[in-house]
Amino acid sequence: MTECRVDLLPLDESRERAKSVEMIGAFAELNIFRVMLHRPKTAKALSDLLVSLLFGAALDDRLRELLIMRIGWTTGSDYEWTQHWKIAREQFGCSDEDLLELRGDWRSSAHFGDDEKALLAAVDALLDEGSLPDELARDCLARFGRDSTIEIATAVGAWRLVSKVTNSLQIPLEEGIASWPPDGKQP
Repeated sequence: MTECRVDLLPLDESRERAKSVEMIGAFAELNIFRVMLHRPKTAKALSDLLVSLLFGAALDDRLRELLIMRIGWTTGSDYEWTQHWKIAREQFGCSDEDLLELRGDWRSSAHFGDDEKALLAAVDALLDEGSLPDELARDCLARFGRDSTIEIATAVGAWRLVSKVTNSLQIPLEEGIASWPPDGKQP
């Protein structure tokens, strides 16, 4: 990745700005927020949205991570793919095979069950078309329920935004982190 288009805030300044808007302190250490905290209110709004979708959400954690990783791959966001590679595996029960299958033809993959395929179809439709077709929306509502379906639509928008920001501003990976885990393969 080339040089970041916006200077990263020094860590101490990033932490101070995060504190000033009552944002989670650990987020201030991430390069995306070291850029976003040039606009503290915007950084706070984004962090609040992400936190609402990450913790105590209706959608199953593993499914949400598959959603995020599919977005990272489809949008070509090295930052998103790389950040969530470790999180998905270590915190939310995704296997390497789960994540690697997202890079290929997941529709014909025997690895994913009906719920995963319905979720991934929703992700791809939201990314490609900007909305859920009626049949797919009904399937999501039946499979995952109202609250999770709302979260699916919101999460795709949120992490697509993150991918757009990281790609557009060329936000670098955190120091010492290898690009496109596990093998450097890119979309």
